[in-house]
Amino acid sequence: MPGFVREALEQHGLMAAYQARPPYQRNDYIGWITRAKRPETKDKRLAQMLDELASGDRYMKMPYQAKRP
Repeated sequence: MPGFVREALEQHGLMAAYQARPPYQRNDYIGWITRAKRPETKDKRLAQMLDELASGDRYMKMPYQAKRP
């Protein structure tokens, strides 16, 4: 995980929410953010991930409901 993503997750208190997502979602988020060429795009994608993790009901702008154990 890139340092700037880790810092953002920790600053917003969302590391646990990130870790609770399935591995494919965590990988998708990281790849999607780091593939952006422009810094503005990286920032926008990072903000979207943080917003989705905070709400807990979306993944890549699609409805998401965590599976209950």
